[in-house]
Amino acid sequence: MSRPRNVPPRQHGAGTAGSGAPAAPGRGRGGKGLRDIRVDEEVEIAVKLALERFRYGEDTEMEFPSSFTRTERAFVHRLCHSLGLISKSKGKGANRYLTVRKKDGSELKRAVMTCALTPGTKHAVCTLIQNFPVTNKERTELLPKTEQGNAYAVESENKEVKTSGRLSDGIPQVPVKRGESELDSFRQSLPVFEKQEEIIKIIKDHKVVLIVGETGSGKTTQIPQFILDDCHKNGTPCRIFCTQPRRLAALAVAERVAAERREKVGQTVGYQIRLESRVSPKTLVTFCTNGILLRTLMAGDSTLSTVTHVIVDEVHERDRFSDFLLIKLRDVLQSQANLKLIVSSAALDADLFIRYFGCCPVIHIQGRPFEVKEMFLEDILRSTGYTNKEMVKYKKEKQQEEKQQSTLTEWCSARENNTKLEPERPRFVPRAEECSLLGDDGNTVFNQLTEKDANCLELWLIKEMDSCLSDIWLHKDIDAFAQVFHLILTENVSVDYRHSETSATALMIASGRGFLSQVEQLISMGANIHCKSSNGWMAVDWAKHFGQTEVVDLLESYGASAGFGNLDESSLVRTSGSDLSAEDRELLTAYHHSFDDEKVDLDLIMHLLYNICHSCETGAILIFLPGYDEIVSLRDRILFDDKRFADNVHRYQVFMLHSNMQTLDQKKVLKSPPPGVRKIILSTNIAETSITVNDVVFVIDSGKVKEKSFDALSCVTMLKMVWISKASAIQRKGRAGRCQPGVCFRLFSRLRFENMLEFQTPELLRMPLQELCLHTKLLAPINCPVVDFLMKAPDPPPALIVKNALQMLKTIDAMDPWEDLTELGYHLTELPVEPHLGKMVLCAVVLKCLDPVLTIACALAYRDPFVLPTLASQKRAAMLCRKRFTAGTFSDHMVLLRAFQAWQKARSDGWERTFCEKNFLSQATMQIIVGMRTQLLGQLRASGFVRARGGADIRDVNANSENWAVVKAALVAGMYPNLVHVDRESLVLTAPKEKKVRFHPTSVLSQPQYKKIPPVNGQTAAVQALPTDWLIYDEMTRAHRIANIRCCSVVTPITVALFCGPARLPSNALQASSSRQGDSESSDSEMEDRTTSNVSLLKVDEWLHLKLDSEAAGLLLQLRQKWHSLFLRRMRTPSKSWSQVDEATVRAVVAVLTAEEQSAGLQQPSGIGQRPRPVVSEDCLVSSTWRSTDTRRSTAETEFSDSSNAEKVPVRSTRPVLHQPKNYKRKNIFHSKRASDDRSDRSSVKSADSFPSPCASPSSPMSGKASKSPSPRQNMPIRYFIMKSSNLQNIEISQQKGIWSTTPSNERKLNGAFRESSMVYLIFSVQGSGHFQGFGRMCSSIGCEKSQDWGSAGFGGVFKVEWIRKESVPFQFAHHLLNPWNDNKKVQISRDGQELEPQAGEQLVQLWDHIPLE
Repeated sequence: MSRPRNVPPRQHGAGTAGSGAPAAPGRGRGGKGLRDIRVDEEVEIAVKLALERFRYGEDTEMEFPSSFTRTERAFVHRLCHSLGLISKSKGKGANRYLTVRKKDGSELKRAVMTCALTPGTKHAVCTLIQNFPVTNKERTELLPKTEQGNAYAVESENKEVKTSGRLSDGIPQVPVKRGESELDSFRQSLPVFEKQEEIIKIIKDHKVVLIVGETGSGKTTQIPQFILDDCHKNGTPCRIFCTQPRRLAALAVAERVAAERREKVGQTVGYQIRLESRVSPKTLVTFCTNGILLRTLMAGDSTLSTVTHVIVDEVHERDRFSDFLLIKLRDVLQSQANLKLIVSSAALDADLFIRYFGCCPVIHIQGRPFEVKEMFLEDILRSTGYTNKEMVKYKKEKQQEEKQQSTLTEWCSARENNTKLEPERPRFVPRAEECSLLGDDGNTVFNQLTEKDANCLELWLIKEMDSCLSDIWLHKDIDAFAQVFHLILTENVSVDYRHSETSATALMIASGRGFLSQVEQLISMGANIHCKSSNGWMAVDWAKHFGQTEVVDLLESYGASAGFGNLDESSLVRTSGSDLSAEDRELLTAYHHSFDDEKVDLDLIMHLLYNICHSCETGAILIFLPGYDEIVSLRDRILFDDKRFADNVHRYQVFMLHSNMQTLDQKKVLKSPPPGVRKIILSTNIAETSITVNDVVFVIDSGKVKEKSFDALSCVTMLKMVWISKASAIQRKGRAGRCQPGVCFRLFSRLRFENMLEFQTPELLRMPLQELCLHTKLLAPINCPVVDFLMKAPDPPPALIVKNALQMLKTIDAMDPWEDLTELGYHLTELPVEPHLGKMVLCAVVLKCLDPVLTIACALAYRDPFVLPTLASQKRAAMLCRKRFTAGTFSDHMVLLRAFQAWQKARSDGWERTFCEKNFLSQATMQIIVGMRTQLLGQLRASGFVRARGGADIRDVNANSENWAVVKAALVAGMYPNLVHVDRESLVLTAPKEKKVRFHPTSVLSQPQYKKIPPVNGQTAAVQALPTDWLIYDEMTRAHRIANIRCCSVVTPITVALFCGPARLPSNALQASSSRQGDSESSDSEMEDRTTSNVSLLKVDEWLHLKLDSEAAGLLLQLRQKWHSLFLRRMRTPSKSWSQVDEATVRAVVAVLTAEEQSAGLQQPSGIGQRPRPVVSEDCLVSSTWRSTDTRRSTAETEFSDSSNAEKVPVRSTRPVLHQPKNYKRKNIFHSKRASDDRSDRSSVKSADSFPSPCASPSSPMSGKASKSPSPRQNMPIRYFIMKSSNLQNIEISQQKGIWSTTPSNERKLNGAFRESSMVYLIFSVQGSGHFQGFGRMCSSIGCEKSQDWGSAGFGGVFKVEWIRKESVPFQFAHHLLNPWNDNKKVQISRDGQELEPQAGEQLVQLWDHIPLE
């Protein structure tokens, strides 16, 4: 078996002969480093290959031959350590052989895990059990299954779940004749048009056809129309599904095709994407995402029996759903005789697909022939003369380099020979307390965030730093570090200061000397582990060269978890740059030295943009960037920061294209700009193929893309920036030659281009497969194992990775032992997040703490919103910002939640950008988290977990959102088995398969004290400071023997006992303890009574064994059974009303969690359940700069404070104020406390006005003087209705006289709403106007009195209306608002009297406050 292609061998420190990686046994003191382990290259390759096969294979143990020499055995030992394997040598002489085995946890010494219940906890559980004992049915249901259940029975129970997100049913029909359109001449000019007859003939003659059409050839829009036109001509019925990888593309293409046929979307041509659709019974061509078609197929193969053609477009992107779709479609083709499959792409690996489908025809379509000139990085640097400070600095340093290298060589030989080159000298060492992180006023004492460049340092500072570094290196003067730290912090010397004679940094020196604690301290202070000294060594190379194995392990574990892709171009230039001219080589070397390949050089892009705008003729500029972060940063530079552009902003139109954006921008981007205005488009790879902008003449290609990658063996997912493939680079270049000759500027060298992959790695080979395995169960034939189904993919993932994923799904109760989906598993297939996050959200629904968990889950699903600054002093400031958000909770999850809430507040107050810069947050990431929350909540509504009103409405599912202990319980349920235990004896963290786990430096738990200089042995200090013995974590990264955990939270033992492990525990899970070891072993529980042997052991899983007294154990097990029984019931019937026992169980669980949290001394922060504020669509460029000048607010101070109260950041939670009728002066009336995606407000903030806004929860206490209008009815919902008028005259009458009249059918509805609600808002629109004309509130019920003035007959009585806003808002600003109470149609598509779902209504009325009105 060859090594799987998708997982490269992990060769951390597995150095080749002479590479300088250290050997394990030496530990840096007299032991040999790997540089001394010289083995033949053949042996090295053979060993690496054997170990790689072993890691991915089924065997648990392997043996190496006794013929190995001692050196070769040492090499194997070292390599095993780096791969996380256990190796041992046995026997003597010729019979000495070496065995290697995988970690299974059995080698770990089991720490004592104890648990004790407080009296309050015992009382709460006893009360529950007395009132509602555990029934026999509940006990039986929670025992492990002994035989395979009826999968069909579970499936039928979940039918309602499976119908959401499926394509609508329909029948094939003969298409109507196409309408003539002004776009016909454009269609006929497309290259694909010439091949119309050939394409139709080949499709008719074959079941599968491959179409390779260059970008812009017209294949996506025209091929479905060719089929429609042919079927119309021949009178043949047809029905076509066309899939796209992205929602935005499906929508855009559907609108374009409908326009070309002179129809509206939803007639012959429609689209269906998640939570949005425009189709009708007449629809014959449906554009959809790959995921939607997959969901449709989950209902059975028969769903395609009425479909004649399936077109899978953009298949070259190889996203997991398209590969997955091809497996299923290939199977369906066997049984459906009438079905035709067309696989289409711009850059297809044709041979692969021909082999996959078996000799199918390939049609090639040429693109447009305009020439595109290529400019690579070296050409750009040469022709534009671009330079930056770092490049100039590098050229100066180059002259010193030779001298530095010779001094460095002397240093190294001095270190090896232990000779002294210069005498030591006395020095002043500052006291540790002088280096406190906080000043007297509790504020940070960073003098400035910009460190001084070495050139700007005073001479005495340079001498002092050089002297300290020399003493540390040459005399092992560890005390000199105190002075180094002092100078870094008080004089703003960079932590990466280079010794002026050798270019070595403090980190390199500490690494070479093996000063482990100081290495940790420097990294915590922000030292760059990737800096290179003049001989090309990084800190890790220094450690390797001098045999400091522990330091190597530490540095490589941090390097491995940094999330870097393989982007180092400078080494490529060094090793393969022989073809470059001397000038180009010099230019590239200087540039790469000045700029980090892991980023995108926005300075260079701005330089290029300016050059194009001032020296080239007209034409749109398309800039390809890796992700939304870079798009927002560049947009802000153009519009606000760079004077050259910001001062002439009227001459530019800037658009953003990204798969998460709304559709408004996307339509505008296709239109030509006015004369004298240049269009600049900032896009991810979505513009490579999915969206074509015709007037693009210039392309700037960063050459990078963000890709999620997954290490299946360590189970770590990373969002990495990686180089694009050659196929993508060619695609991007082609975007410039659509309407005239163009230019493509590539921000990478020719050399890099030649070394790119031909095609992108299929997503199926780099994604966590748990989600895919769940979907497989719904797609695969009933008795087909998941692994067998996935092996049918064009590029199948390794079987071991699939088995690991299946094991994880069984661990979290999504699958049973027979691989059948459980009730929970069915719901997880519906949620658009990874299964463990889905489980977390579902637990939050049942525990009634949804909102905070929704935010945390979305942040974990996407990425950490904190950005990592480059300057070390800023890294320290960023760490401090994280700590401010913890509120003394020992939780990184709290940081995510608080940061999001504070960002929402800043956004609503109009200073989002400044807030993000100050707190090192990415506003782009925050905006995407908002979108994900909306989508996730929409799915929970569709599945019946969150209802519109009554029990389980948005307020009910947030009843416990203020309780942090309950929120953490949901996190624990989702994070399991990511659990860590504190071994108090040795003060280390242990995990099921790891003896020693460390906090990642980005975790707030890694530095418990706010000190500028992190303490020596910081990890031990961090562990010692933990208030309980249990932590959950989001991910573990490992390299060598060190495992790092990031995103952690401290939790109580009770939370672990209740929410970890499988729901079904065996009957012997609770055992009387067989030994009295407890007397001799240490325990973390002071409440444990050691005088009695009445102790039991609760075995939650193979590792998690809790020791506690028998009475407590019995109570705990019963409470656990009640909880899991409740959770199971909710999964089976989400929309069923809650019973008395359900409510009592949740109350008891909440009481227990709260009591235990208090007992552990953990803080309960305030304000965590506050509703996020509504946000406007992210695609409006000016959103971040809108400000309100006359805003009335009433506020309550909510403080983010740490346990020491050293630093308090007041964040106001704003209660919105609706107008006061008499003196309304265009105030900013809707500063809402709640998010666009949900509906309740749990905070106890008081309003100074008696009128709640549409955003205020009816249950919120109101105070203050009432105005003259009648006060609203308390504790009742707010309702919203659309009022349509046939003419503008009625609107004018209403605005003048404050009255309205409607039809008798609407009267009943409105009168009922007026009686039952605290407020009824009416939003007015004249039919056909394309606008909302304003909104007001209903002030009286509707009587019999009629008005003579009213302009329409057939209306009923008149009632009073108080107009709040009278300005018109165009429909285009409400495109993103859908009404779930009207089949998720857009709010403007409403009949007269249509009620809006409250969330949609609230967002709609807020538009008046958020858009610039005339």
